[in-house]
Amino acid sequence: MYAKYRDLKIERRGRILVITLDSPPLNAITPLGHLELSTIFEEINHDQETDVVVLTGAGARGFSAGGDVGRMVDRYETQDHAMWNQQMLEARHIIYGMLRLEKPLIGRINGHAIGLGSTLVSFCDISYMMAKARIADTHVNIGLTAGDGGSLMWPLLIGFQKARYHLLTGEAMTGREAADCGLITGAAETIEELDEKVFGMAERLAASPRLAVSTTKMAVNLVLRNMLEGLVETHLGFETQTAWTKDHHEAGLSFRDNRPPKFTGE
Repeated sequence: MYAKYRDLKIERRGRILVITLDSPPLNAITPLGHLELSTIFEEINHDQETDVVVLTGAGARGFSAGGDVGRMVDRYETQDHAMWNQQMLEARHIIYGMLRLEKPLIGRINGHAIGLGSTLVSFCDISYMMAKARIADTHVNIGLTAGDGGSLMWPLLIGFQKARYHLLTGEAMTGREAADCGLITGAAETIEELDEKVFGMAERLAASPRLAVSTTKMAVNLVLRNMLEGLVETHLGFETQTAWTKDHHEAGLSFRDNRPPKFTGE
């Protein structure tokens, strides 16, 4: 059923499906990975052999570093609007796919979660993260609106005041801090403890009454869907506005050249 996926590694542990973001060393989201994320969650809804889903990253350095800045620079310089439009369509399907997933989704956050990586974490139903790893929605730091989900979920999880601070500055917090403020469920000091928490919870849910768990998760997400689904296109529209600014291009160039950016407001 999942043989077509390449940047997402799919494994089964009984009735638990493990999705691994597999583009090491930092699991930046490639164009193929982005496309695959836009279809996987809807496909899982039709998988009768899966009761619980775990989302994690390959290796030990990062859960996901988010988007590839080099590709952002290339897209701007070639004025590849078709590529951007396709990515925004996929971004919408990723958000809707996670909101509409009918099975519990547990995040195993084994390292840093940046940009889109942090958005994926925020849309998990339950998530455990390495205590010293860092999580940040850094869209503003590369001249983009935090439009692919962070500005939707962060305020609901940690409150508007704290969310504004982190979204407007791009400042990171540790896994321990994220657990303390409610952005994630809990933190772990070791990878062994992380696996204990993640797969212990996954097995507990998989052994619970299947329909009751699924429909309760769906009921909770109906509230979120009613709140958020009408906003998704607007948020992605804001991000599109910023995608073609000189400041976004400058942010990408400065990151690539390892120098401070010089923003002009254009």
